[in-house]
Amino acid sequence: MKRLLVIILLYLTALPVICFSEEIYEARLNSGLRSTEAYSYLLMEKSREHGAESVQLLKEAVKTSPDLPPVYFALANARFSLSLPGTFESVEHVIGGISAYTRNFWYAFTLAGSLFFSIVLSFVVAMSVIVAARFPGDIRLFAHDLSEAKYLLFLLALLIVISGVSPLLFIAGLLVLLGMYMKKLDRIVVYLFLAFLVFSPLLFRTASLFLHTLSSSPLKAIVEVNESKDNKYALTALKDRDNYPALFSYALALKREGHYNEAVAVYQKLLRERPDPRIYVNLGNCYAGLKNMEQARASYLKALEIRPLASAYYNLSQISRENLDFQKGDDYFKQALAVNRDAVAGYRAIYGRSPNRFVVDETLPFSELWALVLKNTGKASAFGASVLPPFFLSGAALLLIMLNFLLNTVIREKAYRCKRCNVILCPRCENRLAWGSMCQACYASVVKMDELEVKERVSRLLSIYEHQKRRRTIMKTLSFLLPGVPQIYAGKILPGFLFLWPFFFFLLMPFTNRIFAGGGFLYAHGFFTWASIFFAGLIYIISNIITRQRIIKGWL
Repeated sequence: MKRLLVIILLYLTALPVICFSEEIYEARLNSGLRSTEAYSYLLMEKSREHGAESVQLLKEAVKTSPDLPPVYFALANARFSLSLPGTFESVEHVIGGISAYTRNFWYAFTLAGSLFFSIVLSFVVAMSVIVAARFPGDIRLFAHDLSEAKYLLFLLALLIVISGVSPLLFIAGLLVLLGMYMKKLDRIVVYLFLAFLVFSPLLFRTASLFLHTLSSSPLKAIVEVNESKDNKYALTALKDRDNYPALFSYALALKREGHYNEAVAVYQKLLRERPDPRIYVNLGNCYAGLKNMEQARASYLKALEIRPLASAYYNLSQISRENLDFQKGDDYFKQALAVNRDAVAGYRAIYGRSPNRFVVDETLPFSELWALVLKNTGKASAFGASVLPPFFLSGAALLLIMLNFLLNTVIREKAYRCKRCNVILCPRCENRLAWGSMCQACYASVVKMDELEVKERVSRLLSIYEHQKRRRTIMKTLSFLLPGVPQIYAGKILPGFLFLWPFFFFLLMPFTNRIFAGGGFLYAHGFFTWASIFFAGLIYIISNIITRQRIIKGWL
């Protein structure tokens, strides 16, 4: 139902375009706009219904929105076949879609936000699963140690106090306790989570940046102007702004809408702050719109004094030809090609007699849009993950790192379990392992068979067998639930984590993609969504195969 409503909304938005597609497309180009995303989305929807015409419709969508990633992925799907040419053409369109992410700020930004939140959330969830899998068994070991060494009560009290500050510290405290009974290599998992908490203020700040930026009206206006999607919104949203990117974009919107004198005033104001060749190029375009070719020429030449730009050379070639100086026009055109041949090809693709197509504008590059985002992060939030400021989490994590190190270096005598029957053993109680990680009773039953009566030994062996059988059944069941959990249950924490974290990451990606798309993009990151589902399934299958093989061979 929601999808239908969005399609209807897009249809109403793009209704004039549907009725007069070529005329409206040309009119938008005349306004300096070369992207009509609403129309492209509708063409994509139409291509689903008309299979025979799908390729032609999608090529039209690419033409009207050359920087829209999902169009390329849809075209890759439509052109795919098992033949070699079909496969290569499909791959070429996939590469084109990925490349489009480098030209479409909002798609790149929302994908980056989705990746960031998927990485962070999957990491925390994976650590929580480790705690849940290990806590029921290992807490009994700690309880035994607590009964033997009363000073561990201070450790427990400290962890309880710290855990009250944040659920993240609660997980960290439990991991520190469980880390006492992990193998040396598996303790890397504990240190990883504590390091995660040390850098948590930076992570909270980054999360706030993504969420704050999504609701920023000025940034939306700046992006739409510089990606040639819309001018009118910038005329209202950026009118009273005084920072460089906003003024640059506001002047560009004024110029494209034909308000040349106002645009000249804004550009001259910017030039008083700092000389920028891009401003000189756009200032020259304003003069070209006013038919003042000499002033336009002087502005382009000033731009070239600072830095050689393909747009400046190209615009000079256009002005020269307009003045019937074809020799200079050809020379400038060749220089433009020498600077950036691909850019010149793009200029020629939209050429027309309109001022916005006769000469070309300079826009803020992708990198500057990202720099603008990083400068306007807004207020950092802890998202309810801590009752104290985030820097307290860093301090507490550093304390836990030292505590974890001391627990595993100073305290040598800790409780452990017999690998055969799972009984708790403790050096302080002098119930040491006898041989091969077995308690004395298992050792007597399995190795020194003459120490026990036959009936008693058989009973013991049956008990061991039942325990091992139950353990294998549990691991087989767990393997169907989540990848890596059987390894974690068996005490191989790090290998289990290396299955679990990527699985959760790929599993969360479709959800975070949809959240960051806000439900507004029908095809938002669809390629990456399906790729994530594929890799999550692949990890699940591989994990199951490996786990079952290891259970059969007795390695788990």
